[in-house]
Amino acid sequence: MITEFLPDVPWAGKYNTISCPAAFHFYEGRWLRNETYLNDYAFFWFRKGGNPRLYSFWAADAIYNQYLVSGNSAGIKQLLPDLIDNYSAWEKDKQDANGLFWQLDDRDGMEVSVCGSGYRPTINSYMYGDAIAISKMAVQRGDHDDAKIYRKKAEQLKAKVEGLLWDDAANFFKVKSRASGSDLCDAVELQGYTPWYFNMPDAGYSAAWKYLIDSSFFKAPYGPTTVARNHPDFKLSYQGHECQWNGPSWPYATSVALTAMSNLLNNYSQSVVGRADYYKLLKTYATSQQLKTGEGKVVPWIDENLNPLTGDWISRTRLKSWHDGTWVKDKGGIERGKDYNHSTFCDLVISGLIGLRPSEGNHLVINPLLPEGKWDYFCLDKLLYHGKEITILYVKDGTRYRRGKGFMVWVNGKKIGAAKTLGKMTINM
Repeated sequence: MITEFLPDVPWAGKYNTISCPAAFHFYEGRWLRNETYLNDYAFFWFRKGGNPRLYSFWAADAIYNQYLVSGNSAGIKQLLPDLIDNYSAWEKDKQDANGLFWQLDDRDGMEVSVCGSGYRPTINSYMYGDAIAISKMAVQRGDHDDAKIYRKKAEQLKAKVEGLLWDDAANFFKVKSRASGSDLCDAVELQGYTPWYFNMPDAGYSAAWKYLIDSSFFKAPYGPTTVARNHPDFKLSYQGHECQWNGPSWPYATSVALTAMSNLLNNYSQSVVGRADYYKLLKTYATSQQLKTGEGKVVPWIDENLNPLTGDWISRTRLKSWHDGTWVKDKGGIERGKDYNHSTFCDLVISGLIGLRPSEGNHLVINPLLPEGKWDYFCLDKLLYHGKEITILYVKDGTRYRRGKGFMVWVNGKKIGAAKTLGKMTINM
């Protein structure tokens, strides 16, 4: 099992599981050499008592992306009927006659958001990603009729998102209330980047990315804010609910934005953001994951919502003196958020910064987003991909590792790719 919190929390399901961050568990865990953990986890959600629709959860996409690393299709073939049933249940419960899915912001794991509930870019992107994944899984199983059905569902949903949730004036994907005749919400929220997490938008929507690197909008010293800083409802509150999405930086949202950005840089032609922007944001994300103890020592730390201006973990600051100056059980007890498993990090380094892009077939695509001149060397070793051991190595001047200099790739101990500088490399394995 993989859990969001280490302490038991009263709102969790069986075995303290929560579906909200479960897709991240697959994206992060797919790089483990032992598949057993994720294989068990996948079957738990659909056959062993899990509740995959308690929160938004892009289950089919996540499980399919695990397969892209392992190369083992047995799991996706077995679970395909369950994933189709799961998609149908979402359609029944959360899809309106206009073709869009709706969700409560709390069930998106984004409570107290500025734009609130309704037709959100999040849930509609997740369902698009699942439809694409189911279509591809169906091809693997030889179910070509289902493949066509779900490819069409994805195409129809994409058209609805681009047509109904895109704000031409703001150049951004936004929330729309379910109320009849309602307009798009006036706030620019970080969740508007979610469509790129699944490579959904057509070319021509990339102007949205200018906000990510603008300190009037999302850019902040300790991570991107969840709503534009220039919006009147932007808040960094130490009152009310301890987990608010109306200003604080969240590792969850930053993970989505960075994955979406790596897709943008790999799969789209645009000039709004570049590799240097990905590197800067990833570095900000890395350095924000620390805590200054009462003794003044700085230690590695991951928790819930972060003050993007000071680096304070807001939820922790609130909860440690919630009642009578201490932690309370009904909020999860002592250090509820310590080691909070609600985001990704290794995947952002492996598939983004170093650039191993998982795919089907017997080829290896590596496209580092690390800008030239930032690091003199790196080595990613003993990475298991499609059942083979991969080593990706870069040395600027040849003084490290005693393997020469430049950008090099080994498969099962055999050097099969080399270049003088960092750049995209496609290798048949």
